[in-house]
Amino acid sequence: MISPDDPRLPGSRTGAPSADGSAAGDASAWATARFAVGQPVPRTEDPVLVRGQGRYTDDVGLPSQAFAAMVRSTHPHGILRGIDTASARAMPGVLAVYTAADLAAYNPLKCLPPIANHDGSPMAKPARPALAVDRVRFVGDPVAVVVAETAVQARDAVEAVTLDIEDLPAVTTTAAAVAPGAPQLYPEAPRNIAVDWRTGDSAKVEAAFAQAAHVVRLDLTVSRVVVVPLEPRAAVAAFDPASERFTLHLACQGAFGMRGQIADLMKVPTDKVRVLTGHVGGSFGMKSAAFPEYVCVLHAARALGRPVKWTEDRSASFLSDTHGRDQERTAELALDADGHFLALRLIGHADMGAYLGLISPMPPTVNALKNVASVYRTPLIEVRTLCCFTNTTPVAAYRGAGRPEGNYIMERLIDVAAQQTGIDRLALRKRNHVRPKDLPWAAASAMTYDSGDFPAVFKRALDAADWAGFAARRRASRKAGKLRGIGIGSYLEVTAPASPEMGGLTFERDGTVTFTTGTLDYGQGHAAPFAQVIAEKLGIPFERIRLRQGDSDALIAGGGTGGSRSSAASGTAAVEASLKVIEQGRTIAAAVLEAGVADIEFSDGRFTVAGTDLGVGLLELATRLHGGLVLPEGVPQSLDVALVSPGVPSTFPNGCHVAEVEIDLDTGVPAVVRYVSVNDFGTVINPMIVDGQIHGGVVQGIGQAFWERVVYDAEGQLVTGSLTDYALPHAADVPPLDTAYHAVPTPTNPLGVKGCGEAGCAGALVSVMNAAIDALSDYGVRHVDMPLTSEKLWRVIHGGRAAA
Repeated sequence: MISPDDPRLPGSRTGAPSADGSAAGDASAWATARFAVGQPVPRTEDPVLVRGQGRYTDDVGLPSQAFAAMVRSTHPHGILRGIDTASARAMPGVLAVYTAADLAAYNPLKCLPPIANHDGSPMAKPARPALAVDRVRFVGDPVAVVVAETAVQARDAVEAVTLDIEDLPAVTTTAAAVAPGAPQLYPEAPRNIAVDWRTGDSAKVEAAFAQAAHVVRLDLTVSRVVVVPLEPRAAVAAFDPASERFTLHLACQGAFGMRGQIADLMKVPTDKVRVLTGHVGGSFGMKSAAFPEYVCVLHAARALGRPVKWTEDRSASFLSDTHGRDQERTAELALDADGHFLALRLIGHADMGAYLGLISPMPPTVNALKNVASVYRTPLIEVRTLCCFTNTTPVAAYRGAGRPEGNYIMERLIDVAAQQTGIDRLALRKRNHVRPKDLPWAAASAMTYDSGDFPAVFKRALDAADWAGFAARRRASRKAGKLRGIGIGSYLEVTAPASPEMGGLTFERDGTVTFTTGTLDYGQGHAAPFAQVIAEKLGIPFERIRLRQGDSDALIAGGGTGGSRSSAASGTAAVEASLKVIEQGRTIAAAVLEAGVADIEFSDGRFTVAGTDLGVGLLELATRLHGGLVLPEGVPQSLDVALVSPGVPSTFPNGCHVAEVEIDLDTGVPAVVRYVSVNDFGTVINPMIVDGQIHGGVVQGIGQAFWERVVYDAEGQLVTGSLTDYALPHAADVPPLDTAYHAVPTPTNPLGVKGCGEAGCAGALVSVMNAAIDALSDYGVRHVDMPLTSEKLWRVIHGGRAAA
């Protein structure tokens, strides 16, 4: 951390520019010294947020708005025979009750990826209407919506709606779903299989296993988790009959993309939809997709001629938000006699829940393949995944969306391989690293790694963690009645490729500059790093730069935030917009300074005539343009630009996390007591914000390793249906996190950034699990599935003692 009086922080105004930007040299020096790329600048969003002045969706209140509440199924599976709404309609304040018949004109929710079965046939994509039509398929399935004058009246009326549901048998696990004679959720998905996805050369993989000196096999579970964002989902819909245009306030991950989803659902052109997003209290992938409730409030707003607001409570969000992870895998690794990896095979099931989400099949299929290869030279990889329907809440993207799962599988296999072969676990990893001289490396995942130094990152992490001193710490823990283990979590993530992104720069009359882009900050802290890029490129004072996001009307493109691509996408757009400003500014400055365009140079926020001291500041030009500066015909009349930057390819952030875990012998309570990570994110624009991203991801990884797990009973009821039943990590559960960076910039985007948002989770999940299982090594433990609750660990320890 940097101290409050550090000159890099806002508030130290030595050398600050004059109001019109004419003191350009001083301005640039001030901006570059304190706010250039690479400096740890605090998040500019935080003063508003920590004072409680944020504007979240539930803070939106429109004149004459009504309130909606959802009627949800309490049955996991059944035929919907009837819905009696008469009593609800007669209750005080009730304006309307809508069922599926009222919403029949709209499109069903979409699943986008064109993933095919191994035989080339298309995957099963059963339609999901906003409200259940003839069957309910999970507890929480929306069946009707009540709209009333107040939120309390709407919720009271929900209780008066009577559902006639004929119960059907339910399945809540993938193993049960594909078993012979299992209840079927959809006729178009036999055996409840959405897609049977396979990749890799089976014959070559089988031959590699046949000739291997060692074959390691491991059954693993990656548990299902609830997303639990700070802000539950909410939406406020309005409809203007004059323009026939919808406006929807909601939290999402990209207003431009969400506009497209909503327009498709409502069967209207995109220009008939405006999406507005204010502050977002976390998403972790979940809020990237449209949900049934949005169709309901949009329909109600148009039908009633007044705005309609819906806000979910926490318990209902456990049922209605999509869940994350939930995979069962059998993983196998083939090695030669010296421990070189020959082939990797990954077979298993992934739970889709009752319906397919926007990208639900991608994490356990395509993303599993891309990320399981990690930082190792594995020549052959085969992945087979059955994506299955069950009578549970739908499963979709959750922080990493297959990236933590893939890396977890590989790193657990390596630790077990070390046990089985007798090769030291560090030596085994180093022996198989992709080395700098191997780059660019064509991995068996069909990805080509363009940059990195995996051995150097690995060594630096071990040194920082004092691996050599661990034995003494383990002995000390033993004396204190605790088991202590140390675990490695190397990872490599394949970030989402960035689609074309908007870069807009507007020079305002008040002397500020607005950067408009289509990614969206839902907790990451975008304003400061984007401003740092622009300040460095244009010499504009950092505090003059504002960020516009979250309004689809202001955007001409926008891929949204997700898959750790924001810095690559919007950072590239910021660079290209800055270059365009300089290009336009040179032409304008040439006219003002009465010189040729070829003679105009730009540096430190100032245009000058080459070889002279004659010049004009960029912000001074903007002020004069607003003041009515007359320019010759053919010269740009403004410095403002709005462009669409071409997309950038996937990047390959990587790193090595080392965790130490203590387990109390008497109670089984685990604790992470030391944590070190070294990460290669390419160019780090703002280390302070990247530290925060790492910390948040690490905490989520710890939570899944030790506590978090969604549980359904045999009948399909959600047992862990609230924060009373579902455990999350607390601040006291998190040790100091030592974070360092080993930057190898990527050549695929102008900033050299690689993305960081999901890396903390990828490194933590496996390093913490490996450390805890290492702590149990004295009991001959090979593997224990997550979550490693205190009860589970106590049973393992005392079972081990009895066996001994």
